[in-house]
Amino acid sequence: MFSKWGKTKKTLIVTVIMLFMLLAGLSPALAGDTLPFTGDSATGLNQPTQHGYTVNHILDWTPETDKNAEMLRSRVPLQDRNQAFSATQANPEISADTQMFNLAGDYGNAFMDSTTYTNKFGQYTFPYWQYVDYYSYWHGTASADVPDYLYNPSLPWYERWFEFGALNIPNPAYTNAAHKNGVKSLAVIFFSDNDRGPQTYSQMFVKDKDGNFPVAEKLIEMAEYYGYDGYFFNQEEARAGVAVKDIPVYKEFLKAMKQSGLYVQWYDSVDNTTGKTRYENEFTAVNSPFVKDSKYGVLTDSIFLNYLWNKQKLEKSKAHAESLGLDPLQTVFAGVEAGGDRFNKQRNDLRNNLDSNGKPMNSIAMLGSDFTHHALDEDLGGEDSNRRNNSDYQWMSFIRDRAWWSGPNLDPTNPGRNAEAKLADVAAKGDNWDGVASYIAERSVIQGSNFVSNFNMGRGLDYYVNGKLSNKDEWSNINIQDIPVTWQWWMDTTGTPLQADFDFGPDYNIGARYSYQKVGAFNGGSSLVVNGSLDTENLLHLYKTDLQVKKSSKFSITYNKPSQDDSSLMSIGLFFKDNPEKAVKVEVPNSGKKTNGWVTANLDLSKYAGKELAAFGIVFANGEQEKIADYQMNIGQVKISDGSIKKPKAPTDLKITEALSDSNEMYIAWKLDDYENVKQYNVYNNGAYVGGVYDEVFYIKNLQGLSGDISLTAVSQDGQESAPAVVKYDLTKGVRNIEATQADNGDMVVSWQNPDNVDGKVTVNIATEYDYAKEVNKTVTVKKGKTEATLPNMPLNGDKYLIKIKIGSQNWISYRSTFFDKTIEAYPAEKVTIDGNSVKWDLPNTRDWHHIYVYENGEAKTFDTTYSQGKKPYIVRGRTHLKELTFQTKATDSILEFVIEDYSGNKATTVIRMSLDDLYNKINDFVASGELTETAGKQLTKVLNAAKKHYEENRIKQAAIQMKKFKDEINSKKMKGMSDGAKTTLNASADYFLRNMSK
Repeated sequence: MFSKWGKTKKTLIVTVIMLFMLLAGLSPALAGDTLPFTGDSATGLNQPTQHGYTVNHILDWTPETDKNAEMLRSRVPLQDRNQAFSATQANPEISADTQMFNLAGDYGNAFMDSTTYTNKFGQYTFPYWQYVDYYSYWHGTASADVPDYLYNPSLPWYERWFEFGALNIPNPAYTNAAHKNGVKSLAVIFFSDNDRGPQTYSQMFVKDKDGNFPVAEKLIEMAEYYGYDGYFFNQEEARAGVAVKDIPVYKEFLKAMKQSGLYVQWYDSVDNTTGKTRYENEFTAVNSPFVKDSKYGVLTDSIFLNYLWNKQKLEKSKAHAESLGLDPLQTVFAGVEAGGDRFNKQRNDLRNNLDSNGKPMNSIAMLGSDFTHHALDEDLGGEDSNRRNNSDYQWMSFIRDRAWWSGPNLDPTNPGRNAEAKLADVAAKGDNWDGVASYIAERSVIQGSNFVSNFNMGRGLDYYVNGKLSNKDEWSNINIQDIPVTWQWWMDTTGTPLQADFDFGPDYNIGARYSYQKVGAFNGGSSLVVNGSLDTENLLHLYKTDLQVKKSSKFSITYNKPSQDDSSLMSIGLFFKDNPEKAVKVEVPNSGKKTNGWVTANLDLSKYAGKELAAFGIVFANGEQEKIADYQMNIGQVKISDGSIKKPKAPTDLKITEALSDSNEMYIAWKLDDYENVKQYNVYNNGAYVGGVYDEVFYIKNLQGLSGDISLTAVSQDGQESAPAVVKYDLTKGVRNIEATQADNGDMVVSWQNPDNVDGKVTVNIATEYDYAKEVNKTVTVKKGKTEATLPNMPLNGDKYLIKIKIGSQNWISYRSTFFDKTIEAYPAEKVTIDGNSVKWDLPNTRDWHHIYVYENGEAKTFDTTYSQGKKPYIVRGRTHLKELTFQTKATDSILEFVIEDYSGNKATTVIRMSLDDLYNKINDFVASGELTETAGKQLTKVLNAAKKHYEENRIKQAAIQMKKFKDEINSKKMKGMSDGAKTTLNASADYFLRNMSK
């Protein structure tokens, strides 16, 4: 009996993982899921989407193998912010040193449909960057290759039976917007007992032969490639915590990240001595070693304190930071549970972060501030109605946002809680929250001598170009959001204040609060509208700046006045640094006249040459009339320019990279110019605007026709648009209705329909894309008129591929899909460590594994699932509980088998432990059940006897030769009557003995 083969030599199992963005352990009360869009807004068949990453994904990461990587990069460099200038703050007494870390969602929290831009107005495009220093993303995404069918949005949240990545990287469109406003964008690494299944922190700690962390190196590489600035670590494995022996390793890992130049923030969740999950709600000796350690030095930049702090705790936090030689305003961030508490009673009070002199002691962090949009359904009632994405409810989102950031009075100069604030119509109230503007001084990146804004919020119900409707489809694209207005809304007046809003055009529901005539945008999706009863001068403060006025400087304003002729006067209000309390007014001529559309006035600023412009706004005065009822003025663009910026040159190297005519999609590419020369590229299809981005690639979701042209323009920092680069196409002359079918032997038949009146030979190319097990790049040519081609011996492994077909010299037409999947790699036996009855296993590297069945003597082991959803007779990817990484067997000499199953249902067996007697019994059982003929059973037993004899006489090499012969017999034609199940089990058993013989 080969009893000593029944145990595997004990090895150290190291596991790897990263965290993710959905803190269910902290905040199950966060806003509901972003449900998949339907109809025209549904995700395009080939639209790039983000995904999460396990540690195995990170270890294997390269840009070439990561799905859609080239389409998901942020390219806008981080912009410098201006030096603080308190005189133009809404509240000059507020310290500009208090920082804000905002941990929130992006457009939403779509699990499988997170896109960088799409045709949906009802997405969240954050408009308060001026109050934020760091933005990180609380947004869960499924790991790569999770099938859509596993997500049923109609089921409760605990029925998400799929894997979320422990690492969630920022949406690149949000990173671009953050960088444009001087805000750092951080990825999230999240480990908890429930939310990431059997992913755990220690999986990150693999070291190479030089003592370096390959996972850390890959994380650094990913941040550089995707263009984000750092990581937020949320370590919350509450049951087991961090093993004491792993604490020094964790610190080394953090230090490696920090020393790369990335910004790293740690969450207040781990006891430095015991490793247990512990929330200090204060900066103390218990958690500070994860920021600065006596042995390892500075490990991270800052800490996000848990939420149950008070004044005494924050006083001690400040003192402890200073005792370590750290600046508490740079290091300690007092946490606010925005998504959990919302406008209700807060579990803490930011007034407790002020010392006796009213000065801030620490900085501030918020979780879930995007509840203003995402929690509309919960707060209004009716969680399943998905109003947060409904265009008719966006006006509520804007007001709720304003109440949170500017304060319940919707005026940043007058923040502070107010129980009388009229917010009930948007399911908010003002008696519990002061507004971010009470504690954070507004920042600005507007500097130099040129600036332009179209008041574009990064979304719209349609798109306008120079005042004319260019595309009637709704959209969201925060890539092209203008720098937001600094104050929403700061209106100075001694009379009746005018109302200000963003006007999204005729189809926009403005709610009951406003009554203006809806005009729409000049450029983009929105304009600034001011309306109401004008009975005295109103000054609307717009932008905080640090602009140099030169002899050649001009201020242009594009406006539309739909209200009747009156005596009103509109002026630009300029605040110069040498006298920042006085608005210098420059009048816009004839601004009291009703306009017929948009009008641009150019104002000369040469008399102010040499001055520094610290802020500006617009002044509305009633003139000779005592009161002007129903006054309205829309501002479409403001621009300050000294003429130093030249109109950009037309972009170069524009080309169509993929034309997917059957789904009406297209990919294009061009050569990227420096950001100082071009702030964005605009894409037009047959004259209609279809999107913009600062990048060298773009995805078009809906072509405006199967023939025509793609035009690309470059836009300068002062808004000048170049002449277009143009590429023409005619997909009507290409093939259509492409289909690909694959036989069990791998042969693929590609078929299509030819266009009328187009001749020429047909060229078909197929190539693997991204993460593939077997590279394919094959081209065949068929005679003209043919409508199909055969591609023999294609893989049967589920790899992604791209087919391109063209007739003669016409456009390539593309088609994407995956090969038929009939194969799976067996679970690696080396990932299992056995110590007596204790079995530890690690996550497989197989990209599409779904379940692992574990059998002891043929009986299925059961495993607990997350969110207390009971036991399953198998391990579920992403949902088996973390504690099940170690399980117990009933005996130490039982047969132990691991059967891995992929999303396609393929299975492979790995025998982890068995004896030779067990294998004899298996053969006998298969003969008895009819799965193996008696003759075949005798032949296999004969070969097995020879292997046994050699082994018992210590001729291991000869024993292995006989065991290989045993395996050859299993797979020979003589065994054709053997069942597939018997063949799989016997092959796996032979592999087990061969592995152990080789050791």
